[in-house]
Amino acid sequence: MKQAYIYIITNKRNGTLYVGVTSDLIRRIYEHKHKLTQGFSAKYGLDMLVYYEIFDDIESAIIREKQIKAGSRKKKLELINDFNSNWEDLYESLL
Repeated sequence: MKQAYIYIITNKRNGTLYVGVTSDLIRRIYEHKHKLTQGFSAKYGLDMLVYYEIFDDIESAIIREKQIKAGSRKKKLELINDFNSNWEDLYESLL
């Protein structure tokens, strides 16, 4: 089975947040960084990967994505701060 991921990207520390789900995290973040798809992330310049989780299947990832999206901004910030307190762009660490 193929792994799946949920992720949060931003444009700066405590900036605008975007929560997404994908089966290929490296490809998807590359697309965000190079503005290959038009939409929310391109409009707001969101290209820093600051949080992600890995799942064994896409269904579990989608459930988690919906849970995170339904939560408050404060909850999202807590997730990021607990996982990546310096708000570093984690993309390079995936390569």
